Order: sequence, then C-alpha cells, then structure tokens
Amino acid sequence: MTNPMVRIIDGDAVTDREMTDTELQAYNGDIETATIKAAAQAATVKSQAAAKKSAEKKLAALGLTADEIAAL
Repeated sequence: MTNPMVRIIDGDAVTDREMTDTELQAYNGDIETATIKAAAQAATVKSQAAAKKSAEKKLAALGLTADEIAAL
C-alpha cells in the first residue's frame, strides 16, 4: 500500500511526494490525539448538560425557577 501524498510549496516550486513512514506515523498520531480530544470535549459537554438538567429538576422540586435563583 502506498502512503498518502504530501505537497511541499517552496516559493514558486511545488513538489508532490509520498509521505515517509515517519511522517505517516506522526500524521496518524495527530489524528488519534484529535479524536481523543474531541471525544473528551463531547463527554464534558454532555456531563455539563446533565448537571444543568439535574439542577433545574432540584430547583423545580423546591418550587423555584432558574430566573428566581439568578435574581438572588
């Protein structure tokens, strides 16, 4: 299997060549890192939404709205 191509632009010269194995490993590592960061961020957002919903339920049980709490 051939490696993906990389384009090098140096002034007016444009060179297309295959990535070296080292470059491909670094590229794949960058993709994996970005995927892990995106998954962690999505989990954080989901957790924050769940916490907000839980807090709103607790306030509703006390007969208070979020606006009333914010006014305090």
